[in-house]
Amino acid sequence: MDDDKSNGYEPLAHEFIRRRSRTIGATTVKEWSRALPRNASVLELGCGSGVPISQVLADEGFALYAVDASATLLEAYRTRFPDAHVECAAVEESALFNRTFDGIVAWGLMFLLPAENQRLVIEKAARALASGGKFLFTSGAEAGEWPDVMTRLMSVSLGADEYRAILRSHGLTVEGELKDEGENHYYFAARP
Repeated sequence: MDDDKSNGYEPLAHEFIRRRSRTIGATTVKEWSRALPRNASVLELGCGSGVPISQVLADEGFALYAVDASATLLEAYRTRFPDAHVECAAVEESALFNRTFDGIVAWGLMFLLPAENQRLVIEKAARALASGGKFLFTSGAEAGEWPDVMTRLMSVSLGADEYRAILRSHGLTVEGELKDEGENHYYFAARP
C-alpha cells in the first residue's frame, strides 16, 4: 500500500461509490457556498466521485476543479461532471492547477493524511485561496488516531487547537467550526 497515493481508496473505489452517503455534508457545504461569489471557482481536494460535495457545488453553478489520487474515483467524477477540470494526483503533490480559487473544500480527506501532509495541504490551500476566498475542511475536533472505516489504515486528527494554529500561521482567519448530522467536524477559514 506504500505506493498507493489514494490512501487505500483505489482498491476499494467501487465499494466506496456504492456506500457513499448522498446527503451527509450536502446541507453544510451548500450553506458555506452561499458566501462565495456568483460563478465562483471552487476546488475540491480528495473529490472522490463527487457525491455529494461537488454535486452541491455544481448545482450552485460554480466552476469545478477537483483533485483525487484514485483513478477509478476520478473517472466516476469525470462522468458526472464532464465540464470540471480534474487532476489525478495526491493532493499533497498537486500544483492545484497553478491558480487561485474562491473556495476550496477538503471534505473527508484531511484526516486520511499523515500529520506532516495535513500541514502541507493546509499551507497549499492557503496559498491557492484568492483574496476573500473560503476554505472548508473536515477532521476531528480532538487530537487522536483511529482506523479508517473502509481501508482500516490509520486516520489522524491534529485536534482543533492545532488546526486553528496552522490556519492562522498561513494568514487565514478561522471563521468557525461545527458538527453535522454525520458527526463530521468542520473547520471554516478565509483569506482576508
